[in-house]
Amino acid sequence: MKRDRTSLIDKLLHSDEPSIRWKAMVRVVGEDLHSRKVRDLQEEIRKSPRARALIAGRDNRFVRESYVYANWRGAHWTLSTLAEIGYPAGDESLMPMREQVLDYWLGHQFYMEFESNKAVPKHRSAEGVPIIQGRYRRCGSQQGNALYSITRLGIADKRSDALAERLTRWQWPDGGWNCDRMPSAHVSSFNESLLPMLGLAAHAERTKDAAARAAAMKASEVFLCRRLFKSRTDGKVISPHWLRPKYPRYWHYDMLGGLVAMAEMGLINDPRCEDALDLLERKELPRGGWAAQGRFYKVSTSMDMSTRFGSISQVDWGGSSNARMNEWVSADALHVLRAAGRVF
Repeated sequence: MKRDRTSLIDKLLHSDEPSIRWKAMVRVVGEDLHSRKVRDLQEEIRKSPRARALIAGRDNRFVRESYVYANWRGAHWTLSTLAEIGYPAGDESLMPMREQVLDYWLGHQFYMEFESNKAVPKHRSAEGVPIIQGRYRRCGSQQGNALYSITRLGIADKRSDALAERLTRWQWPDGGWNCDRMPSAHVSSFNESLLPMLGLAAHAERTKDAAARAAAMKASEVFLCRRLFKSRTDGKVISPHWLRPKYPRYWHYDMLGGLVAMAEMGLINDPRCEDALDLLERKELPRGGWAAQGRFYKVSTSMDMSTRFGSISQVDWGGSSNARMNEWVSADALHVLRAAGRVF
């Protein structure tokens, strides 16, 4: 039975956070992405304290190549987060970060390959991408996230084709990606496959690249054949962590992230999403909304790059609690349920 979520939607539409209002307006209510109302809201997002904090330092320390992937403040993650919160497309001030990200993820080491019949330690990354048991061992989430971010932000260029080419080259026979360097690894990783799938789908939408679309659809089967969180062999939950929604997810996978991806891919009405949708509805809090049941970040406004290996966020995302509604998680949940026809 559908639950009346009108008051929750209204609450998100009147949030103090413009990105929450954007998510509710566009992804839940269904407002035209190109309407004047949405464009005005995106301008508010551009000027918001959140966006300004995320971009802080982009013209000095944060645009150095060695900090591209600094968790969660490097250029890679700044672009990724801006694409997620409704930042307006086509902002030329983001070009320095785009160039930094593309230069890094299209570096020469990603065009070098070597074969091995045994596990390969990480310190050999400079030698190129290892091929073990006929499979490329590469973290596709990195190039995939870069492709997705710059495409959604409207700053993609011809080099996006190169990202798509690398991803399709590294794709595993079952449709996904995996950087596990143990020879025994033979199944794609959920963590490493979600973002390449979305990146290729977004790229295909922009360029009409049929091969990229086919690769994205092939990747979707990695998730759908496991009903987004269950083992194919015995139907058991693959990881209990996947049942606990978080925000931001960054490169990590969880069930809600899988559902959001299926909604974006136009696959949310595939019957194999129903178990995850049912579970999502059961996780709704008694007073409405959904909780962030964990987090991957620590909040700090420090610009000290000596902490670049820590998972530091320049902004807060509402924290985590099993009993308190998180607006970001709730907006994603409503987006998914609306796409599946489950919002009353």
